[in-house]
Amino acid sequence: MGATAAVAQYHDRNGADQQRQLAPAGSIGGTGDTGSSGSSAAPTGPAAPDGSAPANPTPSTRPTPAPPASPAPGGGSPAKSFLGSSTLLIGGSMSDASASAAPFDVQYAYVHSRPAPSSDYYTAARCQDAWSGWWGCWTGSTTAPGTYVTYKDAKAAHATYRGKPHPQKQLWTWYSLRDLGDAAGQGDGPGEVQAINRADLLTRYLNDYRFFLQKIGTSHDMIDLEPDFWGYVRSLGNPHRVAAQVGAANPTDCGSQEDSAAGLARCLISMAHTYAPNTGVGLHLSCFDWQQNTPQCVKDYADLGAKDADFLVTDVTDRDAGWYALPAHGSRDTFWDDRKGFAALGFYRTMAESVGKPVVLWQIPLGNAAQNNTPDHYKDDKVDWFFSHLDQVANAHVGALLFGAGWQEQTTVETDGGNLINKTIAQHNAGGTALK
Repeated sequence: MGATAAVAQYHDRNGADQQRQLAPAGSIGGTGDTGSSGSSAAPTGPAAPDGSAPANPTPSTRPTPAPPASPAPGGGSPAKSFLGSSTLLIGGSMSDASASAAPFDVQYAYVHSRPAPSSDYYTAARCQDAWSGWWGCWTGSTTAPGTYVTYKDAKAAHATYRGKPHPQKQLWTWYSLRDLGDAAGQGDGPGEVQAINRADLLTRYLNDYRFFLQKIGTSHDMIDLEPDFWGYVRSLGNPHRVAAQVGAANPTDCGSQEDSAAGLARCLISMAHTYAPNTGVGLHLSCFDWQQNTPQCVKDYADLGAKDADFLVTDVTDRDAGWYALPAHGSRDTFWDDRKGFAALGFYRTMAESVGKPVVLWQIPLGNAAQNNTPDHYKDDKVDWFFSHLDQVANAHVGALLFGAGWQEQTTVETDGGNLINKTIAQHNAGGTALK
């Protein structure tokens, strides 16, 4: 996106989540293809609870997509295996009972809070009650800092299906620059960019990220880096020219990286490979203008160093279509037909081939036609569409389909009438879908 672009921000001032919409300068507030992200409420008690829907984001608008541009040369097709699997991974955000009711491959959860104010937090034997707002102590003062990660990693590694071991991967959505923007005093978007150019704040952020990675250790996890943030960076122009105090904030791990948003992206990827060597890491693909400007998205993610990551992550939409269709939520049409679905797959394929890595689709809405458009039971068609087009999904170099509610009131794995569970079982019994 050129320097003339700007960002319209739609965020809930009482919540932690936000959506950003790229739009031409002078037209802020107009329609466009917006991205989305959510956050989970902090877990409480000695052990992290079952997956739950994120809370309090604000809606985004997605227009009917146009055909995507052709792939840029030089990337090539991703490998036909992904994180040890030769078949498409299926998973999402769900309760323990749901996770064991089908042969799911992945569960996901958020890490979303301000960084620890002191390095003393990382070495403490036990959390303190006053630290409960920090993700490392979400499991309470009876546990050691970082237990949220080690507990969920162990639970995923020991998952079962029909009474037999069926290990799952844990995907972490690392979503903390939003909180760093709050610490900088300006919150969503502008505050985040200010924060990465403050050595004091970025030092705390990267220290927290290192501790998070150390808690993952040798686990076979996945990391989704910073939904929405890269879209905001893109709107400011060349990522190499968006200033960030990377070297000063972390000279040990990232002293050789340039002091820019591009250098920060490379720093985060490199740190993951150093401290969590068995974990795959992906930049979140925040190209909210992809229908109009896919070639620029390709260039920007090359500048961000996406080829050094293990995958890209992106979201389809952040609410059930039936929720969006209600007059109170804008009477918007976010249902899919084949034209919309194939256009999206074309974009994913373009991006996958541009970096030579697969794409993970994350937080896919769970509604279906059997729902009645009441809270927790909104209609949608994404689950049914994807499962009826799995060969085309694989052809687009999608490595994983991860389903979950993007906000409270949305349909979940627990309220969809068994639709995702039944389809996942049937797909598993049929032998899965080979990656391409």
